[in-house]
Amino acid sequence: MLFTDLNGDQARQTIDTEQVFGAYVAARTELDHRYAGSMAWKTVGSHTYLYRKRQGVWKSLGARSSGTEEIHRGYHEGRADLQDRIANLSARMDAMAPVNRALRLGRMPIIAARVLRRLTETRLYGPVVGVVGTNALYAYERLAGVQIAGPQLATGDIDLLYDARKSLRLVAPEAVAGGLLAELRKVDRSFTVIGNPGFRAVNRDGYLVDLIMPAGKDPIRPPVRNRIGSASDELQAVEIEGLAWLVNSPKTAVTAIDARGYPVQMWVIDPRAFALHKAWLSTRGDRDPLKRTRDAAQADLVASLIRTRLPRLPFDDPALRALPRALRDMADTIGKPPAPEAADAKRSEPDW
Repeated sequence: MLFTDLNGDQARQTIDTEQVFGAYVAARTELDHRYAGSMAWKTVGSHTYLYRKRQGVWKSLGARSSGTEEIHRGYHEGRADLQDRIANLSARMDAMAPVNRALRLGRMPIIAARVLRRLTETRLYGPVVGVVGTNALYAYERLAGVQIAGPQLATGDIDLLYDARKSLRLVAPEAVAGGLLAELRKVDRSFTVIGNPGFRAVNRDGYLVDLIMPAGKDPIRPPVRNRIGSASDELQAVEIEGLAWLVNSPKTAVTAIDARGYPVQMWVIDPRAFALHKAWLSTRGDRDPLKRTRDAAQADLVASLIRTRLPRLPFDDPALRALPRALRDMADTIGKPPAPEAADAKRSEPDW
């Protein structure tokens, strides 16, 4: 079996974990936006004013009055309540983690989950980079309510698809100065870039993080921007043909669970685009034969998930029009069970 359905206990625990995690993410988002910075009273001359600090800049909200006192009280009480809620939700997830492990719901490698959480905090993950390759299967199995067989998931790396069209200064200003490598080192200090220029970072355990991007229309002209940070040792995305289809495909957010039992949010391309892209890769004569075999297997696997567990995602959906017609036509050749063999003719003797 390439995949098995979650049982009742697993399904219930998965839903409960996602609900707690969703509440935690919402609370953290509110804290980071509504209650960012600080608020304090400042005396200037003979008058006292209420000041709010955002992104290092203090701004006066007015002289002390019943109105500004209410603003001050509401800010601090609201932030304290929110911090208390976050602490309680964190404790809930700590308690749920061993249950998730016992029910064998922990799937994603710990290092991969920690990398994605770190990139989420810096707002790189989702708008700027997304997960492609084998790690995306953790999201697709959750969408389908199944667990994929281990051999299909085995991987020692993670591929991050870089969308250079997004403005880093608007989307993730804090990540611009340090760059992707600096964020990886906050997860594991041993991460270092290999090659010069290098698109791959590796840690002491041999875990690889690859930064990839679509190939430009002009093969001679270098990309306008192929890195996130400006440091001399920053990762530089390698251009790969066919990734423009994935960048332009629909995206979806899915909650996966790592090997320690903790949830992690994943941003992945539409599973139909994944299956079609893998099918296309499996036909390329310039690709490693072993990778082509794996590509074909993953294309059939995800297409089978879509046909049997996700019928709401048809391959003829107009949402997939960013993919070439020839690629969409490959949907007829993947993920379908083999045709039954014709019945044997009657035999006149035993099958010795």
